[in-house]
Amino acid sequence: MAKDESFDVVSDFDQQELLNAVDQTKRDMQTRFDLKDSGSVIELEAGKTITITSKDDFKLRNILDILQAKIAKRGLSLKILDPQKVENSLGGNVRQVIKLKKGINQELAKKIVADVKSLKLKVQSAIQADQLRISGKNRDDLQQVIKFLREKQDEYNIALQFVNFR
Repeated sequence: MAKDESFDVVSDFDQQELLNAVDQTKRDMQTRFDLKDSGSVIELEAGKTITITSKDDFKLRNILDILQAKIAKRGLSLKILDPQKVENSLGGNVRQVIKLKKGINQELAKKIVADVKSLKLKVQSAIQADQLRISGKNRDDLQQVIKFLREKQDEYNIALQFVNFR
């Protein structure tokens, strides 16, 4: 009897790589002539948000561009970033909070399960908290599902990883 194969679909990121990207951004801010003495600040708060505070909107956008470049260079997806609206802060500064996306919410998980079912392959999908488990008897079917989900990743607007392939 054939044993079931499976893999998990998760949306996660490496905390250490994100911390390194934020630290590199801080170092760049200290050396760039337009940001050196601007009083701009970037902070990673509890691994859930990044807050950028600056004197004006132009400097804030520059810092965000630097951060995005550092994140991409470290192999993280930019889809983990969920920038919120720029707001006014104390002392005439502007602030932007960037929420970090982690995990697959129930609504999106149901959509992914429906999309996988539409493939008409002999695989089963199970929602497990903030991740999905896809299982089936045929490895080729599972690899087709992975390929399909990679192609649809832009539509889901989150970074997907495929782990625990057994």
